Amino acid sequence: MTAHTDRFVHDRLPPREQWPEFRYELPELALPDRLNLVEELLDKAAAKGFADRPLLRSERIALSYADVRERVDRIARVLVEDLGLVPGNRVLLRGGNSIGLALAWLAVVKAGLVAVATMPLLRARELGEIIDTAQPSAALCDARLLDELEAARASRPVLRTVVAFNAADAPGSLAVRAAGKPGDFAACPTLADDIAMLAFTSGTTGTPKAAAHSHRDVLAACECWPRHVLRATPDDIVVGSPPLAFTFGLGGLLIFPMWAGASVYFPEAPYTPESLVRTIGAVGATICYTAPTFYRQMAPFARELGVARLRLSVSAGEGLPDATRQLWKEASGLEMVDGIGATEMFHIFISSSPDDVRRGAIGRVVPGYTAKVVDDDGRELPRGEVGKLAVVGPTGCRYLADARQANYVRKGWNHPGDAFVQDADGYFIYQARADDMIISAGYNIAGPEVEDVLLRHPAVAECAVIGKPDDERGMVVKAFCVLRPGHTADAAMVRTLQDHVKASIAPYKYPREIEFVASLPRTETGKLQRFKLRQG
Repeated sequence: MTAHTDRFVHDRLPPREQWPEFRYELPELALPDRLNLVEELLDKAAAKGFADRPLLRSERIALSYADVRERVDRIARVLVEDLGLVPGNRVLLRGGNSIGLALAWLAVVKAGLVAVATMPLLRARELGEIIDTAQPSAALCDARLLDELEAARASRPVLRTVVAFNAADAPGSLAVRAAGKPGDFAACPTLADDIAMLAFTSGTTGTPKAAAHSHRDVLAACECWPRHVLRATPDDIVVGSPPLAFTFGLGGLLIFPMWAGASVYFPEAPYTPESLVRTIGAVGATICYTAPTFYRQMAPFARELGVARLRLSVSAGEGLPDATRQLWKEASGLEMVDGIGATEMFHIFISSSPDDVRRGAIGRVVPGYTAKVVDDDGRELPRGEVGKLAVVGPTGCRYLADARQANYVRKGWNHPGDAFVQDADGYFIYQARADDMIISAGYNIAGPEVEDVLLRHPAVAECAVIGKPDDERGMVVKAFCVLRPGHTADAAMVRTLQDHVKASIAPYKYPREIEFVASLPRTETGKLQRFKLRQG
């Protein structure tokens, strides 16, 4: 049973026997069977006393919870009345962090549609893969990012309509369309288990995987890490750099502040380390989200300028070196809130509050979840032994029509692909990724995807991509390339190949190091031995 007229997503969820076990052991996780998460977070804000409190802020404007509800309702009417969308239709969202993108996301989900947020740096090729998988009927796109989306949709008629936001008063823009609509819209009466969003994450094969999360999943996540570890209040002002297209950013910079009655500040331009520190002081921010690399780069500015009212600095997205934790603590006076989560799990499931930190450890399992370190057969290992992380709780992995579901979920447990040690007191100490995913400055980069692009260049005969440890970025992308005859292995070729990658896929995925080799190490059956490349 579902409130979705369009059953595309529901019909492509994994077979029930491949689902993770969902546990709702905390009293606050006893959610009703029919709910719409935007109705719960936004429409019911007035009853909690939040109506006149600020929610979305920028340099130009501050919108209260009541203001946001009115604008969201107008956009929802555009989606349903003008675009003819029905519950269950997918809507692609494209834009950098902004009030406009936040309003669009909320309107899509309130209307019973499925939000498909995409990274703003993605190129047409990558957007095309997402369109092929999610089959969106419409897209809401920042006016400054239309070109790559239009190129992707040129050969994909399924994406019928693209409407621009952040387009001022341009004819046909989302703002112009919404201005003519009444500011009241009854939330779609979705079931708790109807899918609210598809979050894309690249796996080690390089092809995108879509993790489906229901209205229940997102609200259940609010009752775990935000309630028990973060403990935000209505007086908090939140800032941060993670894109809303990442579940780390979506939770931290939109969903969790709304759950707490807090507000979020969105910048006019993407943050630099200096501008984020200056913004913290200028707007009186109390909570900051970003990746360890960014905190490391922010530290000199925090030392110089101070961090004003900041009380919580949350780190996730990649491993947090203790040296970075201590550098930030010395510069800001704040103990970092570290956490590990996963797109497949929606958000953080291992973490510790600042008063419960143990050096070298990420933290302990978040209330509502259970985690253990296991061997390759799923058997729990003794404390102190290195193994693979397994997690279960109120959220879990359900890929959209993807055979890799069986790799992530085994015997009801989620396996995020990380190697950990758990100590005698229950603290989890991160060791490494258990697969070939490269995490660089908070971005997930699949080596095979970069390899595929390099192999498209006429000079490259063979290549292999690995993650190389790096003090500043955690890891950097390094490529080993075998050139075709007639091409010179020199600095000019390095620049040529780097520019080729930047022009083909998101620029942050380009190999910062390229080493030219005569051959690649392979097994007798021809399989690439990446571990030999990592060993140097």
